[in-house]
Amino acid sequence: MSTNSLRRSEYLRSLWPWLPLWTVVALLAIFSHGPMPLYSTRTLAVAWEMWREHHFLVPYINGEPYSEKVPLLYWLIHAGWYVFGVSDIWPRVLEVIFGGVQLVLLSVLARRLFPMRPWVAKAAPWMLLALSYAFLFGLQIMYEVLLADCVLGALLCLTPKANRAEPRWLLFGLLIGAGLLTKGPVMLLHIAFPWLLGPFWNDWAREHRTRWYGRGVLAVLLGLAILLAWAIPAGFSGGDAYRHRLFFTQTAARVVDGVQHDEPLQNHAHPFWWYVPYLLVLAFPFSGWPRAWVALGTLRKPFDTGLRFALCWLVPVFVLFSVISGKQLYYLLPEYGGGMLLLAGAMAVMRERRVPLAENYWLGSWPLGMGGILFAICLFAMPNLVAHHYLHGEWFEGAAPYSRTFSVAFLLLGCLLLLRGRGEMRRVAVAGLLGVLALNTLFTLTLWHKYDLSPTTALIASAQSGKRAIGIDGSYEGQYHFAGRLSEAIIELHDGKALQDFARSHPDGLIITHPDTLDAAAQRYALMAQPFRSAWVVVWSAPTLADLRAGRTPMEPAQPPQIFPGAKVQYGAQP
Repeated sequence: MSTNSLRRSEYLRSLWPWLPLWTVVALLAIFSHGPMPLYSTRTLAVAWEMWREHHFLVPYINGEPYSEKVPLLYWLIHAGWYVFGVSDIWPRVLEVIFGGVQLVLLSVLARRLFPMRPWVAKAAPWMLLALSYAFLFGLQIMYEVLLADCVLGALLCLTPKANRAEPRWLLFGLLIGAGLLTKGPVMLLHIAFPWLLGPFWNDWAREHRTRWYGRGVLAVLLGLAILLAWAIPAGFSGGDAYRHRLFFTQTAARVVDGVQHDEPLQNHAHPFWWYVPYLLVLAFPFSGWPRAWVALGTLRKPFDTGLRFALCWLVPVFVLFSVISGKQLYYLLPEYGGGMLLLAGAMAVMRERRVPLAENYWLGSWPLGMGGILFAICLFAMPNLVAHHYLHGEWFEGAAPYSRTFSVAFLLLGCLLLLRGRGEMRRVAVAGLLGVLALNTLFTLTLWHKYDLSPTTALIASAQSGKRAIGIDGSYEGQYHFAGRLSEAIIELHDGKALQDFARSHPDGLIITHPDTLDAAAQRYALMAQPFRSAWVVVWSAPTLADLRAGRTPMEPAQPPQIFPGAKVQYGAQP
């Protein structure tokens, strides 16, 4: 067998068992319920409208050009639909593929950056797959996991191989372009600092600064050229308003709060310190593992290449994203791999230099184990607490029939984390992964009905197929379009006059509202109502709602409203 074949065989063996384990768990979790409103349903709505209208250059949502996102993810969804047919199965499988690629890229990156510490390459993917928030958000049909793949791939191009020290500049530029087509200019923020600070961690960059920065600039220009090759024709095709939003306001509004724009944009403005309190959540379960804190706290110079790389990446990116006005927890998802790279590297150093700390049981995973056991006890006691009215609320009442079954799972996971000996990191990772799968399953059994918009979607799709106009009180996020395979826009009604005009123009039309509570009028006059999150979705006959809003008494409906969950409606059923 050749040397290359041996290396490939060795690398494939290194993927076992974390990649198959993560793939199985991710598939179970992502198919345990339907696409989540509003993240996944919005993405699917845009992909569906592009597909239905053959608008493959400009993304559309609800009949209007959609400037918030660039098209690569939609194109990948379309490629699968072309082969397998239109459904929500391929987009979800695609997200699982993205997640698996992310783990593999992190493993390769760790192997390159820590050649003298092979434990890091083994540990880093285990750690990344265990992150609870990253796993749950990775179940959404969104852009960040694909962006993380582009970021990790681009940074991998900068790292030296055993037989080549110079970066792969052409591939670096192509992956920058792919990232720009995934999430826009923010791609540059994720990869800029490891490149700009290259001489601090890369020997070749330190010795060839001119070539490092010169060819790096050319690679960035190549990536920008790829983006502009789409953006310029898309801007002219989408019209003046779309072009202005695409090139100016939609990016500026995220960076600086208060940018003026004609239409609402997804700004998500938060203060400078907003990310800091969430770091413990983002790092869970490792934030509850004392050995992880000790490993980071005892790091001392000199740092090796991998640690310098991770610090040059994570610290300035975190500061920059804190300065930027727009903030969401998932904006930092491409850096989660870097965080686990830093943690794995720190633990590898501790295993070599501070053996007593690396083996001390009291720095082990027992706090997580005790937390799992306490949670199991709470779940076991929940039916009695609910029955005696010590616990109130829909979640507790919905979870009580299942809680004792799940208490066994968390008891076993807690006991696993109390074990001593080798393999502690893997035990934390496995417990974290299986624990979040259990919570996702419990959510599906108890709360998914408050997110499943199938009843409303079926009614809207049936009405639209009968050529009846649909309006919505307020803004529309595309949550009904894909599941209902809608072919017409839902009209947004932002004030009372617009609602009255809609009712006069469409006497057989329907209007969707989102009240916080289901009042007596809705229970008497509405066509249908269902819970959604902590509020309700109510569908009305347009004249009926117009009469109520005008203070008039509407005609009595021919039949009482359907109020869900009163009958079980299968997810994805088409009218």
